[in-house]
Amino acid sequence: MKKIILASGSPRRKLLLEWAEIDFEVMVSDAEESFDKKDSPENIALKIASKKNIEVIRRLGEEFKNYITIAADTIVVLNGKVLGKPIDREDAINILSNLSGKTHEVITAVDIRSSENIESFYDKTLVEFHHLNVDQIVYYVDHYKPFDKAGAYAIQEWIGVTGIKQIKGDFYNVMGLPVSRVVDTLKKAFL
Repeated sequence: MKKIILASGSPRRKLLLEWAEIDFEVMVSDAEESFDKKDSPENIALKIASKKNIEVIRRLGEEFKNYITIAADTIVVLNGKVLGKPIDREDAINILSNLSGKTHEVITAVDIRSSENIESFYDKTLVEFHHLNVDQIVYYVDHYKPFDKAGAYAIQEWIGVTGIKQIKGDFYNVMGLPVSRVVDTLKKAFL
């Protein structure tokens, strides 16, 4: 049986696959996460996930035939605009201030490949924040340092517990991987 590689350094994606009791290795992708702003948010996430996977496959070379690789990319979209990872503290505070009291989309694209097959898909979850005051936002940014997270937050941290009013869709998609769909795709198309 082929081994599975998670082409991601995300501790959240790693945790979700562990919870699903999938046996896998981690190989962090060094792919560039740039994108064309004219593209749809769904296509942006799909293209970045694909780039991440292809970079890992190139490094595997001939050994790729022994593996199934999984890559993912999560983006946050507010009013049609993609919000990336914050560049610094001030940017994180601005992003969270913009999300306060509003509903946004979280799109996670997944790219799964073997030498015989490719499956790509995305999942979308709507997340509505309560109104967050400046003290709450500053507290979260200073204590949790969400600089590696799309939209400057993690749903499983303090701000998610206290600041999110409701979600419509897959909670784990917001964490970074629609894990039940990944497991289902692996079973149907790869294992």
